[in-house]
Amino acid sequence: MLAEWKRSGRKLVALTAYDYPSARLLDEAGVDLILVGDSLGMVVLGYEDTTFVTLEEMEHHTRACSRAVRRALLVGDLPFQTYESPGQAVASARRLVDAGAEMIKLEGGTEKVSEIAAIVADGIPVVGHIGMLPQQVREEGGYKKKGKTPAGAGRLIEDAAAMVEAGVSAIVLESMVAGVAAEITANVSVPTIGIGAGNECDGQILVLHDLIGAFPWFRPGFAMQEADVAGEITRAVEAYSRMIRGKS
Repeated sequence: MLAEWKRSGRKLVALTAYDYPSARLLDEAGVDLILVGDSLGMVVLGYEDTTFVTLEEMEHHTRACSRAVRRALLVGDLPFQTYESPGQAVASARRLVDAGAEMIKLEGGTEKVSEIAAIVADGIPVVGHIGMLPQQVREEGGYKKKGKTPAGAGRLIEDAAAMVEAGVSAIVLESMVAGVAAEITANVSVPTIGIGAGNECDGQILVLHDLIGAFPWFRPGFAMQEADVAGEITRAVEAYSRMIRGKS
């Protein structure tokens, strides 16, 4: 199905969701792909970064979203250190599929081809993820844009080609130089889904909380904001408080 998007030229619309009402609203609004992302660790569970998220937590939230989705593709994120070997990767992927995911996503390029191939061989479609990898934020000392040097760009291009060879159905390109993302998009047979990687990708994804302004304490510079849900919640609660306390 994702290959059809690549051939048609129609841009793929993707967002994250972590619970039943959010997933249902996105599905009914016509979003093509819904990712139950490990970003829930930060915007839902209050962790410092995504490395704290467990497979059990991903199962819980995937199951909730699966009850809501009727038409979009539902993708579950494999959390940190749950796909360190082909065998572990397959076992973890099966758990998310059993929870309702139609596909799984994992981070990493050439170093993860064995895990990708094993999951695909087990009959589970895989979405790859290269560029800035949130699960490696501690190793890299922060969130850094990728592909700024010829060597860095070359590694990303090599990663994308290796993942396609291993059998991925799509690739997320996160926080990389737009020209590099455009080159990858033009040269791979599967759709690319950008986030902070320019406008030439086959689709775009955002964290829902960034789009709707529901997490005001941090928002990546590349994230567009189309609403102020946090502001509206604060306004409503303050109005309710004044009413209960008898103040105008």
